[in-house]
Amino acid sequence: MKKSILKVNDWLGLKAMVVLAFAFVIQLSVAQEVQIDTAPFADNSNHWYGIYDKANIINPRPGKPRYKPTEITNIADNILLFQKNNGGWPKNYDIFAILTDAQKDSLIASKGILNTTFDNGSTYTQIDALSTTYTATHIEKYKTAALKGLEFILKAQYKNGGWPQYFPLESNYSSHITYNDGAFLGIIALLKDIKDRKSEYAYIDNIHRQKLEVAYNKALQCILKTQINDAGKPTAWCQQHDEKTLQPAWARKFEPPSICNKESADLVLFLMSLDKPSKEIIDAVQNAVAWFQDSKIYNTRVVSIQAEPMVTPFRVSKSDKVVVVDSIAPPIWTRYYELKTHKPLFCNRDSKVVYSLAEVARERRDGYGWYTYSPQQVLNKYPDWQKKWAADNDVLNQTKK
Repeated sequence: MKKSILKVNDWLGLKAMVVLAFAFVIQLSVAQEVQIDTAPFADNSNHWYGIYDKANIINPRPGKPRYKPTEITNIADNILLFQKNNGGWPKNYDIFAILTDAQKDSLIASKGILNTTFDNGSTYTQIDALSTTYTATHIEKYKTAALKGLEFILKAQYKNGGWPQYFPLESNYSSHITYNDGAFLGIIALLKDIKDRKSEYAYIDNIHRQKLEVAYNKALQCILKTQINDAGKPTAWCQQHDEKTLQPAWARKFEPPSICNKESADLVLFLMSLDKPSKEIIDAVQNAVAWFQDSKIYNTRVVSIQAEPMVTPFRVSKSDKVVVVDSIAPPIWTRYYELKTHKPLFCNRDSKVVYSLAEVARERRDGYGWYTYSPQQVLNKYPDWQKKWAADNDVLNQTKK
């Protein structure tokens, strides 16, 4: 009798082991199919490989060995190594890099250096990757790190809904609310995905979810409050806004307070992506579209030309850019328009404003995006958006009367 019981128990035990093993294989297979997208981390990795920074804790290895996007746990482990004690991440490292033990030790030893930022796609991209990894593997440390990152976002947010470029705050322009390079939009898009209950964020508990939804709503109001009302007429946005007054603010020495079309187009595309927009959002979109229509530049094309290499303290200029008249060129916009006058403007590293690309020093002339086609993306999408959400609230046509 005992032998029979033992045999039954052995069989049940074996069956349980087989089921567990099968479940592990299935989970491993699913995890191997999941990938961490490299594109959101491109700015960080390009800076790490392309610009030597003596402040970096570690530097690239010869040959640049990297994990494949499918090696999600190795990549996620790197993300944990780069995460600082406050829950945020520094910029300009490659999370796909295969690190040596010595490099890993250096990162662990530097966790108290809080150079944490949202610049160049930092922090919100790491949270997204950790969430993807946790959803695929259910390994608890990735969930814990992602939640810590979300807490960092909550702590960094201003009461008015904006975010600085760095947190803890630094005593320079980076303390301003930063729309430049998609920093603000990257955060609010992450919060929107969480609010919309996308599957990779199903692990977030209700307490965190409620806090994050409050942060999202504050951020949305910040976008609406910072739209530049210039001489009584709503226009678009600046790259940076003062964190206290919400007015357009200086960033780098060649980035003056102005109406900035690239960042504005990105903000409007986000607002247009929202389901059932409020009257405030509809007005903001339509006023921005009216601005994009009014600020078009015709018969103009920017051309790169060959030039002798020129070494400067900032970079090596290997080409030049000129503006040419072209009657068949599509509409184009300058990156900056002067407040009040609405004239296209440019700026040198000495912070002196000029009004043509030719007046910009060559190193900045060919090393910066002074013109943009981004508003055209908004104008292309606008008719369908208008028909769907705002047919009875046409600010654009009203402004033309």
